[in-house]
Amino acid sequence: MNLIEEYGDLFEISNEKEHNGYMLAHCIAADFGLGAGIAVEFNKRYKLRGKLRNNYTVDGKVPQCIKIDNVYNLVTKKKSWGKPTYDTLRGSLELMKEDIIENNVIKLAMPLIGCGLDRLNWNKVREIIEEVFGDLDIEIRVRKLN
Repeated sequence: MNLIEEYGDLFEISNEKEHNGYMLAHCIAADFGLGAGIAVEFNKRYKLRGKLRNNYTVDGKVPQCIKIDNVYNLVTKKKSWGKPTYDTLRGSLELMKEDIIENNVIKLAMPLIGCGLDRLNWNKVREIIEEVFGDLDIEIRVRKLN
């Protein structure tokens, strides 16, 4: 695994039509609210709320990983106003890893998942990412805002 942390707009990595080979990942709640943080921009660009609500029922089951287009939606908490745990984040990352292996994904980009409004500590989250994906041949770009 090659983990690259850099400043910049996450969505510039992935051209919306071509995707430049990148899958994107972000955290959501099982209620599919997508009403705050970077989830708002994901919803705006990919119309995720409707796709999730019309096609998926997680019935509050956490963790989950739901792939729509080139986006991994990591279900890390039951309600939008709630907070994830390191265990629910790890669980959703492990589910994403299964799909990454199955589909030979070699490029993944994400924000500082779980660390914005969800308040997890980036140093701990980075350790989890390294533990989960360390044995894969994958480039993971983590974009931070300036």
